[in-house]
Amino acid sequence: MNRPRLTFVQRIGLELLWLLARAVAVMPYWVKYYVIENLLFVLLFYCLRYRRRVVTENLRGSFPEKSEAELRTIRRRFYRTLAEVVVDTVNMAHMSEAKAREAVGVGNLEEHLREVRGRDWIAMTAHFGCWEYGSYWGVYERSQLLISVYHPLRSPVAERFYQRLRNYENATAVSMKESLRFYLRHCEQGIDGKNLVMGLICDQNPPLRPDSHWFRFLNRDTVFFDGGEKLALRCHLPVYFMRMERVQRGRYRMWFERIYDGEEQVAPNEITERYVRRLEAQIVEHPELWIWSHRRWKHKRADGDR
Repeated sequence: MNRPRLTFVQRIGLELLWLLARAVAVMPYWVKYYVIENLLFVLLFYCLRYRRRVVTENLRGSFPEKSEAELRTIRRRFYRTLAEVVVDTVNMAHMSEAKAREAVGVGNLEEHLREVRGRDWIAMTAHFGCWEYGSYWGVYERSQLLISVYHPLRSPVAERFYQRLRNYENATAVSMKESLRFYLRHCEQGIDGKNLVMGLICDQNPPLRPDSHWFRFLNRDTVFFDGGEKLALRCHLPVYFMRMERVQRGRYRMWFERIYDGEEQVAPNEITERYVRRLEAQIVEHPELWIWSHRRWKHKRADGDR
């Protein structure tokens, strides 16, 4: 993958950012999650009021049945989550295998290993809790390499920073545009003899196409990326919904729920529909853990759209 060269100033900025992240990551748990996280919450919620209007409008549109007091409670808890996710992400700058296992477990590990060992598969997830911790699946199954499919950032410094966070022995990041070619190039022999797991974050706001399919999601018509479904059908790959459960501050547990076995005959958009329904149920159960600050509903459905 071709990456633009950084200027001298950008390289200095990247290294300073990385050193700061490493310094925070090695701090004791209580400092990171009870001092720094609380300070970040105050900064985001009270001082910066980070995307307050976007968060409020998203919550009102998604939960019209809730009172203003209930929505304010969810909004406040969301900013707590956002502060925690920042700390979680920085924590990845110094993450050993032991620390990764402590940070995120797998609830149905043995069952899932029986189903996927020796196979390529797709993990469809969302910006829920610390989604970045999903990349540590590789510490539980070394015969598999997780391919984290992502949308490149505009800032070249931030882009390189996240590349460092996401790339380790059993995981590598690949841009969305390159993901299909990357998989087709390596699917027959894998990489270093390892099976491939395509990790897709599917709740972002995709470009609107003439053939975009609309789903009813959180009381609104919504479009979703369909690349996971297309890849699954083309290559006969099983698809799993990765559900993230928060255990305590900075501690999560992943659960994998199969939504397609790689062989079933399904109607168009059915795999994505199953993903959407599971994601919606997860958000309704714990709304504070979804990232409401995204401008998720920029597109509006026109008359005649499917």
